[in-house]
Amino acid sequence: MYPHRTFHFLEPFKGKLFNGDIPTLAEIFQIAAARYPDKKCLTTYNPDKFVLTFREARDKILTLAASLVEKGVKPGDRVILTGKNRPEWAVAYYAIATAGAIIVPLDYTLHEDELKNLIEFSEPVAALVDKEKYDVVKTLLPTDAPYYSLDPGKDNYVLALENAPLEKPVPREVNDLVAILYTSGTTGIPKGVMLSNSNLVNDCFLAQMNMQIYHTDVFYALLPVHHAYTMLSVLVVGIAQSAEVVFAKRLVVKEMLKDLKDGQITIFLGVPMLFNKLIANIMKGVREKGIVLYGIVRFLMFISGILKKCGIKVGKKLFGKMILDKANLSSIRICISGGGPLPASTFRMFNQLGLDFVQGYGLTETSPIVTLNPIYHFKVKSVGLVLPEINVKIINPDKDGRGEIALKGPTVMQGYYRNPSATDAVMDLSGYFYTGDMGYLDKENFLYLTGRKKNIIVTSGGKNVFPEEIEDRFQLYPEIEQILVRGFYIDGKKKEAAGEMIEALIYPSEDMRSTGDPDGIQKKLEEIVNNVNRQLASYMKIARVRVVDQPFEESSTKKIKRYKVNA
Repeated sequence: MYPHRTFHFLEPFKGKLFNGDIPTLAEIFQIAAARYPDKKCLTTYNPDKFVLTFREARDKILTLAASLVEKGVKPGDRVILTGKNRPEWAVAYYAIATAGAIIVPLDYTLHEDELKNLIEFSEPVAALVDKEKYDVVKTLLPTDAPYYSLDPGKDNYVLALENAPLEKPVPREVNDLVAILYTSGTTGIPKGVMLSNSNLVNDCFLAQMNMQIYHTDVFYALLPVHHAYTMLSVLVVGIAQSAEVVFAKRLVVKEMLKDLKDGQITIFLGVPMLFNKLIANIMKGVREKGIVLYGIVRFLMFISGILKKCGIKVGKKLFGKMILDKANLSSIRICISGGGPLPASTFRMFNQLGLDFVQGYGLTETSPIVTLNPIYHFKVKSVGLVLPEINVKIINPDKDGRGEIALKGPTVMQGYYRNPSATDAVMDLSGYFYTGDMGYLDKENFLYLTGRKKNIIVTSGGKNVFPEEIEDRFQLYPEIEQILVRGFYIDGKKKEAAGEMIEALIYPSEDMRSTGDPDGIQKKLEEIVNNVNRQLASYMKIARVRVVDQPFEESSTKKIKRYKVNA
């Protein structure tokens, strides 16, 4: 009945807490709470420690869901949810689903005009908002719309409601729409991705066929939880296995290190930028202790990596006290990187230090996880093994097998909300979703990415260059905070016979900027670019380096919004 033995725990609850082949999102939480009612569920350490057990969280969810129903929220209605990461966010998320409504999570960093546009487009009947956007969002909703606060001190605080709880979730089908997630990726106008219970729950189950999760695990919700990556990987996968979730309200290194230690985190999710900086700081600390020690450590890391590929794990024994304890990483069982390309060197070094490191790939439109690198058989340069039941085909492959990635399976979205033309542009009649990402598959069904289709640079020799492949080479240079590689024409105009040349726009690190020496900064960055150029094929070499004085705008997963770059 179930896709993997891991989920045999569902069998005793069929016919009691759920009736379909798989549970709905709301039923997932009810099952988790029934299995381990007194286990810690939702935790935060900032500003003070706060914990809800699964029993307590279930009661809060059923109470909030009842309030929504009492105030007129009906199955299929849309409800806005926006705020920073916190236990109340998770309670609100599952309460909306438990009331039978559709969750519409919005990025809490959106400007007021962006919020207004998305709220008007979504036509919500209710909202749950934290204090920072509480007053703003309230003015954008009808005066009689049910309105709740994720913070104490405001009206209708979600954890302080006193109405009678629902006895069970409002009945919904697994194919019913449960969430609308707005996404712009990095290159387009935001679109509302419609995901069903089946999309999210299937992705939760299928992802765990490439990675084992236990109820004893502790997940860290460090990245914005409104984003599909954290929402699925933490709030759905973690809760489905009755694991604890620790919330971080902001991405501040000092607070992160404290959370890792206090929470004894075992599953650490991040984006490439975070892991790049973390490993760079670790290795910088080792280097500062002397070149001899650094050489010994790197040699032992090399040996550790070879042994791990053979199934022998010695990294934690070798580097536990010297490195992992000091970085508060000793409790970590698995690091998971998503949201963008990860340098192979970063992947390799974390594994060498004894941490299982999982790189994945996905899109909001696919719920989002499509691939994961199994810890028992990982490939450093791949974004992972395609999940079971997901079909991948490469459209118009070149001689090397590289083309646009198209996907089909139970995790693919229902379409874009109120935007059939945008849906038709990315979905074919057989149900394949065209991702806009370019890549290839190997013989074992591992996927490799090369870049975005619309970002391709075409050189004068007719070669296709993916800027992401070049940008990847710079991720571990501490002098560079951000880099964007793109094509340009010498006279600024496109000509039939002339191809693009390649330039790098670089925002220097804070240390570089603090020197106040523009000429010195330009010279140093050109040296770095020249060093990278020596490693690149001739048609990929960067011809021009431009230093920018303002950071590029980024998405919530720290990807540069290319379509907003005018430099």
